[in-house]
Amino acid sequence: MANPSTIGVICVRGPDAVSFLQGQLSQDISKLPVSGVVLSGYHNPQGRVIAVLRLARLDDAGIAAMLPQELASSVAARLGKFVLRAKVKITDETELWNVGLDWSLQARADQVPAGAASMHAPNALFRHRAAVAACQPQVYAATSEMFVSQMLNLDVLGGIAFDKGCYTGQEVIARAHYRGRVKRRMQRFTAVEAVALKPGDECSLPDGRSARVVDVASGDTGGTQFLAVTTFGTPPDDVTDVVRHTTVNAAAAPMPYALPE
Repeated sequence: MANPSTIGVICVRGPDAVSFLQGQLSQDISKLPVSGVVLSGYHNPQGRVIAVLRLARLDDAGIAAMLPQELASSVAARLGKFVLRAKVKITDETELWNVGLDWSLQARADQVPAGAASMHAPNALFRHRAAVAACQPQVYAATSEMFVSQMLNLDVLGGIAFDKGCYTGQEVIARAHYRGRVKRRMQRFTAVEAVALKPGDECSLPDGRSARVVDVASGDTGGTQFLAVTTFGTPPDDVTDVVRHTTVNAAAAPMPYALPE
Protein backbone atom coordinates (compact mmCIF):
# COMPACT_ATOMS: atom_id res chain seq x y z
CA MET A 1 0.00 0.00 0.00
CA ALA A 2 1.18 3.52 -0.76
CA ASN A 3 1.96 5.92 2.07
CA PRO A 4 -1.47 6.68 3.62
CA SER A 5 -0.31 10.20 4.40
CA THR A 6 0.02 11.04 0.70
CA ILE A 7 -3.11 12.86 -0.46
CA GLY A 8 -4.28 13.31 -4.03
CA VAL A 9 -6.46 16.13 -5.34
CA ILE A 10 -9.13 15.81 -8.05
CA CYS A 11 -10.64 19.04 -9.38
CA VAL A 12 -14.04 19.31 -11.07
CA ARG A 13 -14.56 22.58 -12.92
CA GLY A 14 -17.23 23.96 -15.20
CA PRO A 15 -20.75 25.44 -15.14
CA ASP A 16 -22.27 22.02 -14.42
CA ALA A 17 -19.80 20.98 -11.70
CA VAL A 18 -22.33 21.18 -8.85
CA SER A 19 -25.18 19.42 -10.68
CA PHE A 20 -22.82 16.73 -11.99
CA LEU A 21 -21.38 15.88 -8.57
CA GLN A 22 -24.85 16.06 -7.03
CA GLY A 23 -25.73 12.94 -9.00
CA GLN A 24 -22.50 11.14 -8.12
CA LEU A 25 -21.72 11.78 -4.45
CA SER A 26 -23.60 11.26 -1.18
CA GLN A 27 -23.02 14.81 0.07
CA ASP A 28 -25.41 17.64 -0.86
CA ILE A 29 -23.12 19.54 -3.21
CA SER A 30 -25.60 22.43 -3.53
CA LYS A 31 -24.94 23.21 0.16
CA LEU A 32 -21.17 22.98 0.00
CA PRO A 33 -19.84 25.88 2.12
CA VAL A 34 -17.74 28.65 0.62
CA SER A 35 -14.92 27.77 3.00
CA GLY A 36 -14.09 24.66 4.97
CA VAL A 37 -14.09 20.98 4.10
CA VAL A 38 -16.90 18.40 4.22
CA LEU A 39 -16.89 14.61 3.98
CA SER A 40 -18.61 12.68 1.22
CA GLY A 41 -18.68 9.20 -0.19
CA TYR A 42 -18.39 8.06 -3.79
CA HIS A 43 -20.24 4.75 -4.11
CA ASN A 44 -20.92 1.96 -6.54
CA PRO A 45 -24.55 0.95 -7.31
CA GLN A 46 -24.47 -1.52 -4.39
CA GLY A 47 -23.80 1.29 -1.91
CA ARG A 48 -20.20 0.27 -1.30
CA VAL A 49 -17.67 3.03 -0.89
CA ILE A 50 -15.31 3.52 -3.82
CA ALA A 51 -13.63 6.47 -2.12
CA VAL A 52 -14.05 8.76 0.87
CA LEU A 53 -13.66 12.36 -0.28
CA ARG A 54 -13.05 15.62 1.48
CA LEU A 55 -14.64 18.35 -0.61
CA ALA A 56 -13.71 22.03 -0.81
CA ARG A 57 -14.72 24.88 -3.10
CA LEU A 58 -12.04 26.49 -5.26
CA ASP A 59 -11.73 30.19 -6.06
CA ASP A 60 -12.79 29.68 -9.68
CA ALA A 61 -16.10 28.05 -8.65
CA GLY A 62 -14.66 24.59 -9.16
CA ILE A 63 -14.74 21.84 -6.53
CA ALA A 64 -11.73 19.94 -5.20
CA ALA A 65 -11.92 16.41 -3.82
CA MET A 66 -9.10 15.15 -1.55
CA LEU A 67 -8.47 11.41 -1.24
CA PRO A 68 -5.50 9.00 -1.05
CA GLN A 69 -3.16 9.63 -3.96
CA GLU A 70 -3.24 5.97 -4.97
CA LEU A 71 -6.94 6.36 -5.85
CA ALA A 72 -6.88 9.80 -7.45
CA SER A 73 -6.32 8.86 -11.09
CA SER A 74 -8.73 5.90 -11.06
CA VAL A 75 -11.51 7.89 -9.36
CA ALA A 76 -11.03 10.79 -11.78
CA ALA A 77 -11.31 8.37 -14.71
CA ARG A 78 -14.37 6.66 -13.23
CA LEU A 79 -16.16 9.96 -12.71
CA GLY A 80 -15.22 10.97 -16.23
CA LYS A 81 -17.22 8.09 -17.69
CA PHE A 82 -20.43 9.75 -16.48
CA VAL A 83 -19.81 13.26 -17.74
CA LEU A 84 -21.72 12.69 -21.00
CA ARG A 85 -23.10 16.12 -21.99
CA ALA A 86 -22.37 17.88 -18.71
CA LYS A 87 -20.14 20.93 -19.02
CA VAL A 88 -17.44 19.83 -16.61
CA LYS A 89 -13.76 18.98 -16.72
CA ILE A 90 -12.29 16.48 -14.28
CA THR A 91 -8.55 16.50 -13.70
CA ASP A 92 -6.08 14.89 -11.32
CA GLU A 93 -4.22 17.94 -9.94
CA THR A 94 -2.31 16.22 -7.16
CA GLU A 95 0.97 17.78 -8.26
CA LEU A 96 -0.45 21.31 -8.14
CA TRP A 97 -1.64 21.46 -4.53
CA ASN A 98 -0.41 21.05 -0.97
CA VAL A 99 -2.90 19.81 1.62
CA GLY A 100 -2.72 21.46 5.03
CA LEU A 101 -3.14 19.84 8.43
CA ASP A 102 -6.77 20.99 8.44
CA TRP A 103 -7.31 19.67 4.88
CA SER A 104 -7.07 23.19 3.48
CA LEU A 105 -5.63 23.59 -0.01
CA GLN A 106 -2.82 25.86 -1.10
CA ALA A 107 -1.43 26.05 -4.62
CA ARG A 108 2.18 24.88 -4.59
CA ALA A 109 3.31 27.89 -6.59
CA ASP A 110 2.30 30.01 -3.60
CA GLN A 111 4.42 28.11 -1.10
CA VAL A 112 7.46 29.64 0.54
CA PRO A 113 10.24 27.56 -1.05
CA ALA A 114 12.78 27.37 1.79
CA GLY A 115 12.06 24.30 3.88
CA ALA A 116 8.49 23.88 2.63
CA ALA A 117 9.06 20.48 1.05
CA SER A 118 10.86 19.07 4.09
CA MET A 119 7.99 20.09 6.35
CA HIS A 120 5.31 18.46 4.18
CA ALA A 121 5.96 14.79 5.10
CA PRO A 122 5.83 15.08 8.94
CA ASN A 123 2.80 17.34 8.70
CA ALA A 124 1.03 14.76 6.53
CA LEU A 125 1.85 12.01 9.04
CA PHE A 126 0.42 14.12 11.87
CA ARG A 127 -2.76 14.73 9.83
CA HIS A 128 -3.16 10.99 9.25
CA ARG A 129 -2.73 10.18 12.93
CA ALA A 130 -5.24 12.87 13.85
CA ALA A 131 -7.81 11.50 11.40
CA VAL A 132 -7.52 7.99 12.87
CA ALA A 133 -7.76 9.34 16.41
CA ALA A 134 -10.92 11.24 15.40
CA CYS A 135 -12.39 8.02 13.94
CA GLN A 136 -12.64 9.52 10.46
CA PRO A 137 -12.72 6.79 7.81
CA GLN A 138 -10.52 6.46 4.78
CA VAL A 139 -10.65 4.06 1.84
CA TYR A 140 -7.59 2.86 -0.06
CA ALA A 141 -7.02 0.75 -3.15
CA ALA A 142 -7.08 -2.39 -0.97
CA THR A 143 -10.48 -1.51 0.53
CA SER A 144 -12.22 0.33 -2.31
CA GLU A 145 -15.76 -1.12 -2.73
CA MET A 146 -15.34 -3.30 0.38
CA PHE A 147 -17.51 -1.41 2.89
CA VAL A 148 -21.12 -0.27 2.79
CA SER A 149 -21.32 3.45 3.55
CA GLN A 150 -22.80 3.15 7.05
CA MET A 151 -20.13 0.65 8.05
CA LEU A 152 -17.69 3.56 7.84
CA ASN A 153 -19.99 5.84 9.89
CA LEU A 154 -20.35 8.30 7.03
CA ASP A 155 -23.95 8.84 8.08
CA VAL A 156 -22.92 9.79 11.62
CA LEU A 157 -20.19 12.11 10.34
CA GLY A 158 -22.51 14.03 8.02
CA GLY A 159 -21.10 12.56 4.83
CA ILE A 160 -24.53 11.44 3.59
CA ALA A 161 -27.43 13.76 2.79
CA PHE A 162 -30.64 11.75 3.09
CA ASP A 163 -32.82 14.62 1.88
CA LYS A 164 -31.14 15.19 -1.48
CA GLY A 165 -31.95 13.70 -4.87
CA CYS A 166 -30.69 10.47 -6.37
CA TYR A 167 -27.02 9.56 -6.65
CA THR A 168 -25.20 6.33 -7.36
CA GLY A 169 -25.78 3.87 -4.51
CA GLN A 170 -28.50 6.03 -2.93
CA GLU A 171 -31.20 3.34 -2.90
CA VAL A 172 -29.11 0.84 -0.92
CA ILE A 173 -27.81 3.48 1.48
CA ALA A 174 -31.30 4.87 2.14
CA ARG A 175 -32.74 1.38 2.73
CA ALA A 176 -30.10 0.65 5.36
CA HIS A 177 -30.86 4.00 7.02
CA TYR A 178 -34.64 3.76 7.14
CA ARG A 179 -35.36 0.05 7.38
CA GLY A 180 -32.69 -1.67 9.38
CA ARG A 181 -29.99 -1.37 11.99
CA VAL A 182 -26.43 -1.59 10.73
CA LYS A 183 -24.94 -4.56 12.61
CA ARG A 184 -21.29 -3.83 11.86
CA ARG A 185 -19.69 -0.40 12.18
CA MET A 186 -16.25 1.13 12.30
CA GLN A 187 -14.82 1.33 15.81
CA ARG A 188 -11.49 2.42 17.26
CA PHE A 189 -8.85 0.23 18.91
CA THR A 190 -5.43 0.77 20.45
CA ALA A 191 -2.48 -1.52 21.00
CA VAL A 192 0.39 -0.73 23.35
CA GLU A 193 2.86 -2.31 20.94
CA ALA A 194 3.27 -1.99 17.19
CA VAL A 195 1.06 -4.45 15.30
CA ALA A 196 1.44 -5.59 11.70
CA LEU A 197 -1.91 -4.51 10.31
CA LYS A 198 -2.88 -2.78 7.09
CA PRO A 199 -6.21 -1.68 5.57
CA GLY A 200 -8.23 -4.65 4.36
CA ASP A 201 -6.71 -7.15 6.80
CA GLU A 202 -9.07 -9.34 8.79
CA CYS A 203 -8.17 -10.12 12.37
CA SER A 204 -9.66 -11.43 15.59
CA LEU A 205 -10.05 -9.20 18.63
CA PRO A 206 -9.23 -10.52 22.12
CA ASP A 207 -12.95 -10.99 22.85
CA GLY A 208 -13.35 -13.24 19.79
CA ARG A 209 -14.96 -10.78 17.40
CA SER A 210 -13.78 -10.77 13.80
CA ALA A 211 -12.80 -7.32 12.50
CA ARG A 212 -11.88 -5.85 9.12
CA VAL A 213 -9.23 -3.12 9.29
CA VAL A 214 -10.10 0.29 7.82
CA ASP A 215 -7.05 2.38 8.71
CA VAL A 216 -3.91 2.14 10.84
CA ALA A 217 -1.63 4.76 12.38
CA SER A 218 1.49 4.21 14.43
CA GLY A 219 1.74 6.15 17.65
CA ASP A 220 4.65 8.41 18.49
CA THR A 221 5.46 6.20 21.51
CA GLY A 222 5.59 2.94 19.59
CA GLY A 223 1.99 1.79 19.93
CA THR A 224 -0.66 1.46 17.26
CA GLN A 225 -4.16 2.85 16.84
CA PHE A 226 -6.45 1.45 14.21
CA LEU A 227 -10.01 1.62 12.94
CA ALA A 228 -11.86 -1.59 12.13
CA VAL A 229 -15.37 -2.62 11.15
CA THR A 230 -16.82 -5.15 13.57
CA THR A 231 -19.97 -6.06 15.49
CA PHE A 232 -21.01 -4.53 18.78
CA GLY A 233 -20.30 -6.27 22.07
CA THR A 234 -19.06 -9.83 22.20
CA PRO A 235 -19.93 -12.75 19.90
CA PRO A 236 -22.40 -15.41 21.08
CA ASP A 237 -20.94 -18.40 22.92
CA ASP A 238 -22.47 -20.87 20.48
CA VAL A 239 -20.84 -19.50 17.31
CA THR A 240 -19.37 -22.38 15.30
CA ASP A 241 -17.47 -22.76 12.05
CA VAL A 242 -15.91 -19.34 12.42
CA VAL A 243 -12.71 -18.80 10.50
CA ARG A 244 -10.17 -17.61 13.05
CA HIS A 245 -7.58 -15.03 12.12
CA THR A 246 -4.55 -13.72 13.94
CA THR A 247 -5.65 -12.28 17.26
CA VAL A 248 -4.54 -8.70 17.78
CA ASN A 249 -3.80 -7.70 21.36
CA ALA A 250 -5.76 -4.45 21.25
CA ALA A 251 -8.33 -2.74 23.41
CA ALA A 252 -11.43 -0.84 22.36
CA ALA A 253 -10.85 2.91 22.60
CA PRO A 254 -13.44 5.63 23.27
CA MET A 255 -15.19 7.01 20.20
CA PRO A 256 -15.31 10.79 19.79
CA TYR A 257 -18.90 10.52 18.58
CA ALA A 258 -21.87 8.30 19.43
CA LEU A 259 -22.89 5.42 17.19
CA PRO A 260 -26.58 4.63 16.57
CA GLU A 261 -28.11 1.99 18.81
